[in-house]
Amino acid sequence: MKIVVDMNLSPLWVGYLQNFGFKVWHWSSVGQSDDPDTVIVAWAKANEAIIFTNDLDFGAILAASQADAPSVFQVRTQDLMPQTIGKIVVQCLRRFSEELEAGALVTVDLNRTKIRILPINKKI
Repeated sequence: MKIVVDMNLSPLWVGYLQNFGFKVWHWSSVGQSDDPDTVIVAWAKANEAIIFTNDLDFGAILAASQADAPSVFQVRTQDLMPQTIGKIVVQCLRRFSEELEAGALVTVDLNRTKIRILPINKKI
């Protein structure tokens, strides 16, 4: 699984996730720190990578565009460091690997996990 870590998360995630066999880049090594989210989405889609973020804007972009890729993995906690939530992140990445590879929006906090298959349907 290939993952690009958004600017709002620490570069420490790269080494942490690589230790579990993931191919990982931090956006700071791929693009500019002030690139708009749409640039990150385009890069992730072209490189078949999952966006790992704390930013809710990526879900909004997927919903508005009705895109089927890239997948987005969001963490919604106060402490975003790998030493605090790394175990949960790795467990969820593995648990939802098929969905993430196929196209999904996965949101994780300390109490629950939500998954939406892409494209996100506006009709409820």
